[in-house]
Amino acid sequence: MTRKQIAVLYMAMATSFATTFMGSSLNLSVPSIGKEMMVPASQLGFVVTGYILVMAAFAVPFGRMGDQTGRKKLLVAGLMLFAITSLFSAFSDDFPHLILLRAIQGISAAMIFSSNMPILLSNFPFSMRGRVLGLSTAATYAGLSLGPVLGGIMNHYLGWRSIFIATFIFTLPALIVAMSALPKDDVENFRENKNLFDIPGNVLYVMTILSLIYGFTVVKDNSFAGFLILLGVLSFFAFVTTEKKADNPLIKVTLFTQNRTFAFSNIAAMLNYGATFAIGYLLSIYLQVIMGYSSQAAGLIMIAQPIIMMVLSPISGRMSDKVSACRLASIGMAFCALGLVFFVFIDENTHLAFIIAGLVVTGIGFGFFSSPNTNAVMSSVGAEEHGVASSVLTTMRSVGHASGMAMVTVIMATYMGKQALTEVPQSLLVFVIQRIFLICIIVCVLGIFFSLGRIKDKSNPKC
Repeated sequence: MTRKQIAVLYMAMATSFATTFMGSSLNLSVPSIGKEMMVPASQLGFVVTGYILVMAAFAVPFGRMGDQTGRKKLLVAGLMLFAITSLFSAFSDDFPHLILLRAIQGISAAMIFSSNMPILLSNFPFSMRGRVLGLSTAATYAGLSLGPVLGGIMNHYLGWRSIFIATFIFTLPALIVAMSALPKDDVENFRENKNLFDIPGNVLYVMTILSLIYGFTVVKDNSFAGFLILLGVLSFFAFVTTEKKADNPLIKVTLFTQNRTFAFSNIAAMLNYGATFAIGYLLSIYLQVIMGYSSQAAGLIMIAQPIIMMVLSPISGRMSDKVSACRLASIGMAFCALGLVFFVFIDENTHLAFIIAGLVVTGIGFGFFSSPNTNAVMSSVGAEEHGVASSVLTTMRSVGHASGMAMVTVIMATYMGKQALTEVPQSLLVFVIQRIFLICIIVCVLGIFFSLGRIKDKSNPKC
């Protein structure tokens, strides 16, 4: 690899690590945040959902912006904003203030995720695509691995605010490399009509994502939720109609109607992440509230899953350059579904080895799904569409995450109302967790069928 390629790869891995470290470590701090700020269990999910919701809404608009005006400047701006909001979040004095900062942080994450992968792929040949995607994904899972351990230790000894400070520190090296070592944007390689910006499409897209996801999240407690969901549905149809007529659309509708691999891969990603994202959140609560472990001990237990993911991702990434990426991803999805089965049977007396076994199986699933699935998506479009393709995949992941958390929030609110976690009877909490994981299995099995459905697409060499 050249020095330029090494710098690009480091940037991609560093940003992947910093963003996922914060998310995985913060999951373990949810009970502590709720206790300090006196927030009911039904609202604690917004610490996670607020960030994901905004990132999902703005990823594609920023991806198109990067395709049209240059990706380096977008990445640098995103890293700056991510670092600043991380630092400010550490000094948040109330829950609404923290949620606002998390939402702004979601905007910065959208800028990062919509630009770092296209920059990575544009600097490596097609034959190395799976390899570098595997390494980038491994960095993601390294953040997931160290997050519960370091996050649990920091939360236990220093408090949840220290996690945001650590995220700020981890982000700085990536920002320095992005500013000083990344190659300049070659804007001439972007689309010819780069000065045209699809304002109606962007407005309708953001309105659709925000209305639908937030509406479903608050459907149990907010009388306006139905109106928001209806607004989201109407905005979606208006968006599709607008994009069909636009000269320079935010998203080409044909990517979903005529590109089987692109459409099915993104749907599979959304279902996979929607079905599995709740694992970290629910097990964090289960291990601390039901089993009585400290956040530090819970973090050490939960490290089993991301370690497996970190080890397998580079391997599956390299394999996806030589064998069918779609088949590998389908195998991974099947393992994820199998791992979820373990968690349906947990109760107040479950042996710790059983929980770790479930984490290992889901870790194997993630390890074989993520890198090959990303490789399939990015190989199904041309280089000029890498920004929007990466952003759509990020959005699908975010929509899956937010939908999963919305489901968790609604079900918890239905059964537990506004009680604090420590006030909920353990038997009721276990019952709720079991029911949520059962729904997750159904969603994951549905994802397997979509993942298998793209194998018949002969137009993509990765399938």
